[in-house]
Amino acid sequence: MTNADSLISMEKVTMQPSGLLSEKLNLSGMRCAACVQLIEFRVRQLPGITQFIIHPASHRADISWDDSLISLKHIIAAISALGYGALPAGQSPDEIEQKENKRTIWRLFVAGFAMMQVMMYAFPAYLVPIPQLDGDLTPDLDKLLKLASMIITVPVIGFSATPFFASAWRDLKNRHIGMDVPVSLGILLTFLASVWATFHGGAVYFDSAIMFVFLLLGARYIESRVQKRTTAALRLLTQLSPATAQRFAAYPSLQATETVDVAALQANDFLLVAAGEHIPADGIVVEGDSTCDESLMTGESLPVKKSAGSQLLAGSVNLHGALVMQATQVGGATQLSALIAMMESAAQEKPALVLLADKHASRFLIVILVLSFFSGLVWWQVDASRALWIAISIIVVTCPCALSLATPGVMSAVTGILAKNGVLLAKPKAIQAMADATHVVFDKTGTLTAGKLQVSHMLTEVAQLQDMAIAFALACKSAHPVARAIADFLAQKELVKINAELQQVHELPGAGVEAVVDGRIYRLGNLAFAQELHGLHQAIPSEITGQSISVLASSDGNVLWFALDDVLRDDAIATISRLKSAGKQILLLSGDRRDVVNRVAQECGIEMAHGGLSPAGKYQIVQTLQQQGATVVMVGDGMNDGPVLALADVSVAMGQGAPISQSRSDILLMSNRLLDLDFGMTLAGKAYTLIRENLAWAVLYNLIAIPAAMAGWLEPWHAALGMSLSSLIVVLNALRLYRVPQPLHLMQDMA
Repeated sequence: MTNADSLISMEKVTMQPSGLLSEKLNLSGMRCAACVQLIEFRVRQLPGITQFIIHPASHRADISWDDSLISLKHIIAAISALGYGALPAGQSPDEIEQKENKRTIWRLFVAGFAMMQVMMYAFPAYLVPIPQLDGDLTPDLDKLLKLASMIITVPVIGFSATPFFASAWRDLKNRHIGMDVPVSLGILLTFLASVWATFHGGAVYFDSAIMFVFLLLGARYIESRVQKRTTAALRLLTQLSPATAQRFAAYPSLQATETVDVAALQANDFLLVAAGEHIPADGIVVEGDSTCDESLMTGESLPVKKSAGSQLLAGSVNLHGALVMQATQVGGATQLSALIAMMESAAQEKPALVLLADKHASRFLIVILVLSFFSGLVWWQVDASRALWIAISIIVVTCPCALSLATPGVMSAVTGILAKNGVLLAKPKAIQAMADATHVVFDKTGTLTAGKLQVSHMLTEVAQLQDMAIAFALACKSAHPVARAIADFLAQKELVKINAELQQVHELPGAGVEAVVDGRIYRLGNLAFAQELHGLHQAIPSEITGQSISVLASSDGNVLWFALDDVLRDDAIATISRLKSAGKQILLLSGDRRDVVNRVAQECGIEMAHGGLSPAGKYQIVQTLQQQGATVVMVGDGMNDGPVLALADVSVAMGQGAPISQSRSDILLMSNRLLDLDFGMTLAGKAYTLIRENLAWAVLYNLIAIPAAMAGWLEPWHAALGMSLSSLIVVLNALRLYRVPQPLHLMQDMA
């Protein structure tokens, strides 16, 4: 809980000259989806709120509002009035959480100490029936023990159980029935009925009330610790961006730097990053030599060397020497911000099976309250002395928490574990689809191969510097690995300036680049693409057969031949082997020549390989597989993989791939390690199994526990124990994901 008035002096908001403001808030006190729904519903009703979205995995919220209608102070006050804490994103909620943890531990201690004492007092009553005058326990002593139990129970009700009462009161005020409503009802009814029995005779259940509070507090404390562990990777990512940066007032004069807020940075600013500091924006090294730790963004465990011209990622750590950098992307446009947004979206969304469970969990509470009421009425006719206790047992024993918790813990854990290993989950539906996958389809260049192509030969009948200059200019217009390799190769040549600028430049996915130079059409791309231009069928020179070929062609014929070499990724063969061992069908689809594709397929042990495919050809093959009932995982890198990635049940883009392939993908393989993909599929299968196990356990438990409570077979303390353990089992089951072998171990085994 936080005092809104004390926060205003520390506000840091992104603001425009007037009108619309935006900010990120750190929230505390949320425990489930119902909390998220309640906060979002109430805040969106405030005047002037234009956007409010909560990301449950990171406990952060994006908010935009009209400053002329409402202030941040009133927004935070409104959230605090609901019983939750809110802080501007620049302020960490750690201090608040630490205080809350201390209070939780004290509540647990009071409830645990009281439970031991009260159960000691209740023990004689369980051994000797009351009233039985000839027993060892006299009525006076029995009443004295009951009074002592009642007195000891008061601090538990007044202190340890207050979080449940506060949450229930908040829900009722907001016309919402959450899990704490029946919990509070069960605690209060048990206590008040036992107080009545203490003075008017009858059985008391102070021990059951205290045990219920103690077990529920313990279960929720463990749940919170588990949740922090499962969301650790996402929370850590959200804290990577520094609050301030050192900006040069003028560069390259190297005048003194000024300390500015990161939100004030702009593209092309020159920044100084000292050793040990976080990189504040995406950019390029201008001066200096150092190494950077990029493990949290890419999964690369080893430091990456940086020198002039090297790319820098916001959030990575500069380990050694000072660097001068030029910012290219700042704020929400950085790769770090994109990764956080992807992970928050993945953690927030839920597969269809989960949505079904959440939908019925809230309705389940109302059904239970109705069942409890009518069961009490029936038992009032059968045995009035047991009616209230049976009604209470029904309320206490039910566990919609298990239904609601069955998935979030697993989804948070799988998202965090994958991110830690450089696999970013953009869409949660991929978990279920990967678990059910039957076929894995790979592209070749940049996917199975390293994508670091090098030109081994350049052949030409008439060597002209002008032709090489045109080839260089066309290659620079594409992000495809082949084009980059040609551009790198020609950059080392002494090229002349092109007589005319490139005109009508366009890239045909899977084929190449075309442009008009001085009235003549030129194409740089594969052989088929070149031959379409001039209509000639020129044979590949014998010197470069068996290699990947790219051609510069004009209307007169092929002008330049480029032979390119590529190598398999270090873990390609091991990954294919592991996927085949898991029962997956492997296909290789590539636009490269058939002889090159067949050679790569043979090296990897892939039986089904198709070369010379256009994007439409890849699309058709995957579509045919799906029509035959296959669930397809497509792994691609280049621009030509965009359509088929959009079609596949699960699309995986390599981290160094073209932006279009990444934007259409369900999973981004930032580490560029194929073994991480195998690990992701293994983890997805395990995660989906755990989700089904949790849902099955929650349903089975309630199907057994509710009829047992209605039949009068359960005492209130039985119900308290069952309810707490049911929720705890579901949460702890998610931790089994951490037993799946990590990719690092697989790499070591392969070595």
